[in-house]
Amino acid sequence: MAETKIKGEVIGIDLGTTFSCVAVARNGMIEIIANDQGNRITPSCVAFTSAAAGYERLIGDSAKNQATLNARRTIFDIKRLIGKNFGDAEVQSDLNYLPYPVVDRDGKPCVEMELNGESKAFSPEEISAMVLGNMKETAESYLGRPVTNAVVTVPAYFNDSQRQATKDAGTIAGLNVARIINEPTAGALAYGVNQGMKGKKKILVYDLGGGTFDVSVLEINGDEFKVLATGGDTHLGGGDFDHRVMEYFLKMIKRKYMRDVNGDSKALGKLRKECERAKRVLSSQTQVRVEIDSLLQGMDFSEPLTRARFEELNLDLFRRTMDVVKSTLEDAKVSKCDIKEVVLVGGSTRIPRVREMLKEAFDGKEPAKGINPDEAVAYGAAVQGAMLSDQTGLGVTLYDITPLSLGIEIKGGEMSIVIPRNTAIPTKISPCGYTTTDDQQTSALFKVFQGERALTKDCLPLGSFCLEGMSPAPRETVFIEVTFEVDANGILSATAKEKATQNSNSITITSYKGNLSVSEVERMVREARDMAEHDKKEKARIDGRNRLERCIYDLSKLVLGDESALREASEWLDDNENACLDDYEARIRNLASLSKS
Repeated sequence: MAETKIKGEVIGIDLGTTFSCVAVARNGMIEIIANDQGNRITPSCVAFTSAAAGYERLIGDSAKNQATLNARRTIFDIKRLIGKNFGDAEVQSDLNYLPYPVVDRDGKPCVEMELNGESKAFSPEEISAMVLGNMKETAESYLGRPVTNAVVTVPAYFNDSQRQATKDAGTIAGLNVARIINEPTAGALAYGVNQGMKGKKKILVYDLGGGTFDVSVLEINGDEFKVLATGGDTHLGGGDFDHRVMEYFLKMIKRKYMRDVNGDSKALGKLRKECERAKRVLSSQTQVRVEIDSLLQGMDFSEPLTRARFEELNLDLFRRTMDVVKSTLEDAKVSKCDIKEVVLVGGSTRIPRVREMLKEAFDGKEPAKGINPDEAVAYGAAVQGAMLSDQTGLGVTLYDITPLSLGIEIKGGEMSIVIPRNTAIPTKISPCGYTTTDDQQTSALFKVFQGERALTKDCLPLGSFCLEGMSPAPRETVFIEVTFEVDANGILSATAKEKATQNSNSITITSYKGNLSVSEVERMVREARDMAEHDKKEKARIDGRNRLERCIYDLSKLVLGDESALREASEWLDDNENACLDDYEARIRNLASLSKS
């Protein structure tokens, strides 16, 4: 049955760890949409100003620009926390580098902020929703009409919990997430559409972004894209390279300058920003000087960093990516000689040593340079959006896969795989043969897991459900059919049915690891609307202040009205930075009446 088409545009959003990007298909062409600053990529950054500044919320460039001075209230790298437990080792490791407070809320990592004099904990979904909402507004400003449908990308190795959390973030942002698509798959779509989709060939997409890493092997045959295998690491990217450089300089500062920066969030923010800048510069230069005025207690910092030292600090991480490339080729049953193109996606692929290692791994083959690595994922997401919409344009067929095996726990804590990794999706599999383990058993608990290990204790638990009202009988005589269905977003539904009575129960995996319930999502949607209304009022208040300031300036330049009144208005403006909109407008009306008298 053909998929029902969505009316109107379906935008494509690359929700990145460090930067996000939005694109749309129009008249058979893909357009990357620039933000209000004219930039085609936007920092995945949210900040809340202090009480003195009225708790203003900033998103994107404006949030990142003030991060150094407002470190504890500027949120970044939230993608590393989404869909995870507070106690996860990776989360605990990340807390060492995050200047903003992250607290445990029912086992889930949440960002704690003071707003309007009260402490509020924001879930990673809510912060991600703010970034997605900013992308939505950017698209609406460009298109001149409301946008409700989107394709949002995730790392190929995101598990079911992280995918569902990303969909929840879209819902909170007021978006219908029509499809979740893997980032390297989106990159392949961008490459294929750019190259004209001619002939049959196998390509490898190497996606190294700010916080995640993926590899996918695809077969392109005209307008058909088939994912053969995927691999990756959801905790490896440019941010980790920055951390290595930061650790290097922190040790140097302690040894050479006899200072400890670790306890000062403002100093750490300055160092983080400069290390990120140095990494980018070293992609085109062999040496850079890391310079920070008044890093700590008036101490100026200035030290060189060479490309060779940067590569030495991160060589083991670069090699880890090559190991994933090798294993993904093996999973796809493809040799490196069969790969016609190596496609680079993600800003970290600009690192020269990464490109050199890839070139060596493929016997001197130069990686493809036909697409912008920062924009490729959003471009591909917009291609997928065009495929889902009712607009004429890009005729592409995509066959994606499950990144990890899915199964249930059986006696002894073993993992019984129902859907093996790298199975094409959407898919529905109904294995038979599960039986009861106890005599007269009337119910059975099914625990669903994701992973490749033999025992479920080493795999990721996704959820559980119980089949009640079973026919009491001797053990191993009641047969239960378990059905697993994975939709096009990679999200799992599981059903268990007693064959004799047709009694059944099912679960759609949405509740594990603190993922949001329907009521929680609805509450966060309401709060997001309230916050958007607050932002709107705050913008109107600031606009009112700016109009008053402009009015004073214009009248003084024209030498109109009572100069003492202008001076008094100017002094009032300086003393009342946080006045309400009505006060500003009253002052404007008063000056307007003076100019007419």
